[in-house]
Amino acid sequence: MTLNRSNLCWLALALITAGYLLFWAFLLGATATYSTPDSWLKVLMSPEIRHATWLSLVTCSLAAGFALLLAVPVGYLMSRREFRGKSWLDAALDIPIILPPLVVGLCLLIFFQTWGGKLIENGFDVDLSPIEVPESWRPDPPLIRDEENEFTHEYKKPSQMGDHWKHLLHVPGFPFTYQISGVILAQFVVAAAFAIRTMRGTFQHLSARPEDVALTLGCTRFQALWHVALPAARRGMVAAFCIAWARSLGEFGPILVFAGATRMKTEVLPTTVWLELSVGNLEAAVAVSLFMVALAVLVLVAVRATGEKV
Repeated sequence: MTLNRSNLCWLALALITAGYLLFWAFLLGATATYSTPDSWLKVLMSPEIRHATWLSLVTCSLAAGFALLLAVPVGYLMSRREFRGKSWLDAALDIPIILPPLVVGLCLLIFFQTWGGKLIENGFDVDLSPIEVPESWRPDPPLIRDEENEFTHEYKKPSQMGDHWKHLLHVPGFPFTYQISGVILAQFVVAAAFAIRTMRGTFQHLSARPEDVALTLGCTRFQALWHVALPAARRGMVAAFCIAWARSLGEFGPILVFAGATRMKTEVLPTTVWLELSVGNLEAAVAVSLFMVALAVLVLVAVRATGEKV
């Protein structure tokens, strides 16, 4: 092959690519040879790390599923509809991507210290004491003995009825701070932005003509989305789910700040690495890190393989 200027350019680009791949190969190789496979298995079979593994798999799957449910309608809107302020909304949707992870966790923590966040976590009571309760709605009061030692019914005073009915209309809260649900929320906040970008790109690459034909045949916009656009976007949906899942798996900062890293409770794989490093157990940190690398490779293979078959 003659090394003309064009070939020299391609050779230089190939060398840059090969150098980058070799750099990562050396990094992973050095990490993999730090300890033996027997020590990896011993570490991964400990109860704490097994709990962190299962919790990571469950929370990542839930966060990715919620992210996909949000990404499909938002991505479809951003790709099919033109409206005033669309560019600003497009930029706002990318904010979780550019924000430092610790800032995301801090924002979540501060929000749930406000009045609205406490209302979500603690719930609230609806006081019906000023409302006249119909006689037919009132429960039968308990039987009590009167002065003649006979059982009789006695209703509470109207002013006391509100206390009874208030508890019946209590709206329960849903705790997030330092809970497993907080882990899912922290993963979802960041993963949703990546899923939205993926679905927006998917719908933009799909032709809108089949949907327009469905609209002319009498379908509503929702029917066109459900029966025409979504089947055509299956590959993109699989890719969006896998990307959101992988991003959730690697989430560390928001989880540490918002949900904590309590052993056997809110500990996930990234926080396991941090906990093991904090106590000087480098061998366990390496084993968990390599396990996370293996999971990431499996997700990458799933995106490539399933995306071609779905």
